[in-house]
Amino acid sequence: MKVALIGLLESGKSTLFAGLSGKAIPPVGSTKIEEATVPVPDARLDWLTNYYKPKKTTYATIDCLDLPGFNFTDEHDRAAARRLINQIRTTDLLVLVVRAFENPAVPPYRGSIDPARDLKELKTELLLTDLELVTTRVENLEKQIHKPAQAHAHDKDKTELELQKKLQQAIESEKPISTVIETVGQSEMVKSLGFLTLKPMVVVVNTGEKQLDAKLDFTGVIDSSVPVITLCAELEYELAQLDADSRREFMADLGITEPEAGKFVNSCYSAMGVISFLTVVSDELRAWPIKQGTVALDAAGKVHTDIKRGFIKAEIFSFDDLKKFGSEKAVKAAGKIRLEGKDYIVRDGDIINFRFNV
Repeated sequence: MKVALIGLLESGKSTLFAGLSGKAIPPVGSTKIEEATVPVPDARLDWLTNYYKPKKTTYATIDCLDLPGFNFTDEHDRAAARRLINQIRTTDLLVLVVRAFENPAVPPYRGSIDPARDLKELKTELLLTDLELVTTRVENLEKQIHKPAQAHAHDKDKTELELQKKLQQAIESEKPISTVIETVGQSEMVKSLGFLTLKPMVVVVNTGEKQLDAKLDFTGVIDSSVPVITLCAELEYELAQLDADSRREFMADLGITEPEAGKFVNSCYSAMGVISFLTVVSDELRAWPIKQGTVALDAAGKVHTDIKRGFIKAEIFSFDDLKKFGSEKAVKAAGKIRLEGKDYIVRDGDIINFRFNV
């Protein structure tokens, strides 16, 4: 699972990335896309580690990409930004970072602090990048349908061309292209193109330390279903540089119980429609990320292809039941351990022991 952090110049996006990854903040003017693997905080694994005392605990992870800050005030920089944006079409989630902090030493983009304006500009550029993509696709399909080919191939191209023209019209009217895609077949038809405006999004408002309770109005800029997270990237970066004891002491002084970075990562995880099931095998406790709606057979394949191939049953109980009753023995006595078949839809927090034979 890949998450791309994008933002305008001086938004503090790279500071947030450094806070998440533990890496150094990239130098000013860097044109390189940075990448890091970030663990997904999970209090259930912390509790289970104390209960099972495994030799190893493995958290689910997210791959984070940090793109250089965008500057759309200059045509040369705009072209460079578009090239970078096109490189993130295979990501699963876009994180749009906007600036809300004041700092005289760091001049703001376009000379003023305006998170709603910056967010709108980012969304417009994503829309225009998708417009370039769909326009090219329409041109290619129009050429293709005039080439000699079998009838079924022409029919397929004509069907897609009709859909792509509708997408093009939607973008030109600044309407979400999701309103045009009405069937699973149409969704599959455009999936490989990686339209950016079809991807789930999370908005991060980067504030100062004393503005963490700030409420901003993005009505008309983003849909109300898009998660909006307020944090101070500079503070998160400072916390990431400390050892555990110093971090706890620093947070106590600030009156906070946990870094906002952890909540942010969990929000990304949720926004992608991902859940975790848990296993305890060979002295390793592990969280496995899967899409919501995944059946037991495919979850087994996530652990190992042999388990999927020889799948018999899945022995399952929930983390919540284990925590409630205190032990596996008590969970079993309460009748909360069950055997499920290959079509069982795995739930978040399921602890699974797969029975298989190969």
